Amino acid sequence: MGLSGAASVVGIGATEFSKDSGRSELRLAAEAVRAALADAGLGPSDVDGLVTFSMDANAEIAVARELGVPRLRFFGQIGYGGGAACATVGHAAMAVATGLADVVVCYRAFNERSGHRFGRMAAGATAAPTSGGIDNGWQYPVGLATPAATVAMFAQRYLHEFGATSEDFGRVAVAMRRHAATNPRAWFHGRPITLAEHQASRWIVEPLHLLDCCQESDGAVAVVVTGTERARDLPHPPAVIAAAAQGSGADQFTMTSYYRDDLTGLPELGVVAAQLWAQAGIGPGDVQVGMLYDHFTPFVLVQLEELGFCGRGEARHLIADGGIELGGVLPVNPHGGQLGEAYIHGMNGLAEGVRQIRGSSVNQVADVRNVVVTAGTGVPTSGLVLTAG
Repeated sequence: MGLSGAASVVGIGATEFSKDSGRSELRLAAEAVRAALADAGLGPSDVDGLVTFSMDANAEIAVARELGVPRLRFFGQIGYGGGAACATVGHAAMAVATGLADVVVCYRAFNERSGHRFGRMAAGATAAPTSGGIDNGWQYPVGLATPAATVAMFAQRYLHEFGATSEDFGRVAVAMRRHAATNPRAWFHGRPITLAEHQASRWIVEPLHLLDCCQESDGAVAVVVTGTERARDLPHPPAVIAAAAQGSGADQFTMTSYYRDDLTGLPELGVVAAQLWAQAGIGPGDVQVGMLYDHFTPFVLVQLEELGFCGRGEARHLIADGGIELGGVLPVNPHGGQLGEAYIHGMNGLAEGVRQIRGSSVNQVADVRNVVVTAGTGVPTSGLVLTAG
């Protein structure tokens, strides 16, 4: 049984995006799921599946209780932080395609600014009785104890190998903030930046400036997945899941895989990309919009390369002169991404991909037929191709 085309995203919902939500993560999750179901023209009684991240604090059964979902036939959690974003939908699509469930909701909710902040060092991570704890025991003592520190090491090597500059990273930040500036839901609505402002922002870990790093946000996003045939009877045009894939590369660690011979690529995303193009029966040239996980600007360049939109080390040429902005050769993250709209572990990018397929985005790209969506990079990751139904 093939996965391609069997299931579609039919509902999207979100809370507001803030720095202090003033309510529990469970309430945020419930609000986003209710909004997604209302958008789909469905109710809690229609839901028989829930999928989230293993990092989410809200168990599937707790969300089901809050919503009044009568029974679950499918539930699951995906690991590796932001790398789970597209995989939640992939697992939901598999459940629907195989008859394990009829309507599956994928959600992510957190108070990542007012509550637990991912950007801080967690000293206890080295003592965890897990393989991850062992890994952290090797890298923390040398100062590689935050996501920014590990990505900075990768970024420095990328600059050295390919002759890119910090300004190339800055062009990604400028593009995302320009898109966010015209998106009323974005935290940075009305607040674009210039390349000079990017360059003047303080160092976090060289070569990463403050404006190379995504936000910390409070909020939640949910999406509803059901069979494509049923989807055509629901209120909105379906975003058909033409491809869904997960991937991990050789010598995989998290955030940066230090022991690979080549430190300038993201082979786990290459594993995902090959599956996406094969399943969907299209290639990079058939994509009108890219929803790329932008937790740090350098990884946006490398994703463009791994997905095949350009050759290795050539992304800086693609993004020059507005190549990833609205009107460019490949508009990326018209909502502003995690740098400009909010950091909801990639789920808000997925929702924007659905809006682009529907034709309802505030920054709508013309004639969208295919959208590629990626999840967190530097970790085992996932991706989707969404097509117009």
